[in-house]
Amino acid sequence: MISELEVDHNESSVEIKSAMHTWRYRHHFTYKADQGKNIIVQCNLCLPRVNLLSTSKTSTSNLKKHLDRTHLGCEAKPDVKRGRKKEEYNGEESRHCQLKKLKAEIISKCMTQTKIDELIFNFIVEDCQSFYVLEQPGFRKLVSGLTEGLRSMDRVTLFTKVDQGFSRMREELMEKLSSIQYVCTTADIWTANSRSFFGMTCHWIDKHSLERKSAALGFARLQGRITHDTIAGRIHDIHVAYNIETKVQTTVTDNGSPFISVFREFAVDSKESDDDIGFYENVSTVLEGEPEQDMLLFLPTVQRCASHTLELIVTEDFWQAVSQGPMCQLHYSTMAKVYAVWNKCHHLQVGMDSAEEIGKMALVVPAVIRWNVEYCAVQKIVSLSERELTELCARLEVPRMQPEEMAFLKEYVTVFHPLAFALELFQAEQKCYLGLVIPTILSLKNKLNEQKDSATYLSGVINAIVVAIDLRFQELFASTEAKIATATTPQFRLLWMAASDREEMCAVLATEAAQMDPGTITEPNTSRSSSNTIETEDDFFSYGSVKPAIQIQQRGVMEEIRKYVEGTGKSLECLQDFPRMKQLFLKYNTTLPSTAPIQRLFSQKGNLVTSQRNFLTDDYFERIQLLRYNSNVCTLATE
Repeated sequence: MISELEVDHNESSVEIKSAMHTWRYRHHFTYKADQGKNIIVQCNLCLPRVNLLSTSKTSTSNLKKHLDRTHLGCEAKPDVKRGRKKEEYNGEESRHCQLKKLKAEIISKCMTQTKIDELIFNFIVEDCQSFYVLEQPGFRKLVSGLTEGLRSMDRVTLFTKVDQGFSRMREELMEKLSSIQYVCTTADIWTANSRSFFGMTCHWIDKHSLERKSAALGFARLQGRITHDTIAGRIHDIHVAYNIETKVQTTVTDNGSPFISVFREFAVDSKESDDDIGFYENVSTVLEGEPEQDMLLFLPTVQRCASHTLELIVTEDFWQAVSQGPMCQLHYSTMAKVYAVWNKCHHLQVGMDSAEEIGKMALVVPAVIRWNVEYCAVQKIVSLSERELTELCARLEVPRMQPEEMAFLKEYVTVFHPLAFALELFQAEQKCYLGLVIPTILSLKNKLNEQKDSATYLSGVINAIVVAIDLRFQELFASTEAKIATATTPQFRLLWMAASDREEMCAVLATEAAQMDPGTITEPNTSRSSSNTIETEDDFFSYGSVKPAIQIQQRGVMEEIRKYVEGTGKSLECLQDFPRMKQLFLKYNTTLPSTAPIQRLFSQKGNLVTSQRNFLTDDYFERIQLLRYNSNVCTLATE
């Protein structure tokens, strides 16, 4: 009996020899029994607890998984006499421990406390996070866990870094503006939670790359009664603080009565005498009992926001035309049903879910009172099929759209699509210039007139819209500055003008170009066309450069203008070959056509004015906003 067991054991040992005899962790296991294609072993590291494990005769993967999961670390050591050589085993630590230590060493070298403070500062400023985040236990644990023991800064340190970052940002911005020749500013007033703020942004065009640059100059709290003197004083003080009062070409505002009245009263017109220049009294000086001194106000000319003007046309003038026309009842009944759908989707989650399920898209709900947002929402509804819209109205329990109402909505979307596209152009910032306005408005009028004959419901409204465009943009079309800005934009040149007016426009450009400071004009690089090869007598004879006479120089101006007008390139890069036209472009196209940048400055307002930020003073509130907006043009350095 004993001899039979020994034979069985020997046979089993032979069977498992190929799988385990070379395995370097074999000494941690003891063979117990044979079970078909598997063997049963006892883990020696689990003793005195009995832990029988099953593994294949030809594989040890199950046993290796057991070691990794249960005895990971220094417990499970390979046998240096088996498998790999002794040199491959580094001391008593496993490979896992080595990697863990190496990771900690790399983190300690790459992540310093200064680097962590800088990242946290950028996180708070760029994302407009609450300062209370630094005091949250979860945030502190997150920083400590990711950085292997480094700690998060406290609020006192953050306030100090905000002061340092704001000072460096202001110095860097003033240095940039000192080398800029032409500047445009935008201004607006924003009110939230019974607090009013005056915001101002600054814009210029890089003379080398012709790219537009933007920066925020102010986000100050307005306290007390807001008067014309208060607004004019804020604009003047910010311009003086950054030394740009003589560089500002125009200040762009909306069509609100406060700003228009301020610039009508205080803006300096070159045609007016010095007696018309506005003055204001420093109220703080008067209250402190010091001698009263009238301060000279220098305000630039004002440029009304083109996008705001278009919105006034499509809201006020459109509603007036509809209310007086035969389509009044149809328009009101259609929009009432549309607003009923929006209200259900906005206030009830089941409404939004139904819209997504039926239309396979998120239905836009115009929460912001802007016409282009409302237009996009109507466009979404029109994109639904008749069956989908009927099913949606039934689920939301709102009145169903009639065929005539759907036809009216589709015509509304088609007719006013050019106007929505024009608004999108004006809302841009990087590639939007004053020279874009006149061609856009002319194209808009043409496209509206083209749809007049085919319109079934809105032909009368189109006529009213075209008349309103002529009336509200009358001042812009009469502006010489706007015409020069358009003519110096390579995309348009003089194509938008009547042929009879182009000669006169060329004369205006020549007069403006002749008045440019010669020191600011860089002659084009002609080295590409010049050649040292002598092929004819004309190539041989040369007498050096001769200073041109005034007549020759004037003829050179006209020649440059002619070549520019006859050109076909639409990219701004072609201005590099026309130095005088480039200088005129920089002067007149620095002006923005809309106040979109100042609206973007206010875009994070809801994330800043909260109960958790009530401890912020007005100065720190302004600094956080300016640091966030100017992060693209200035570095957020704090040391």
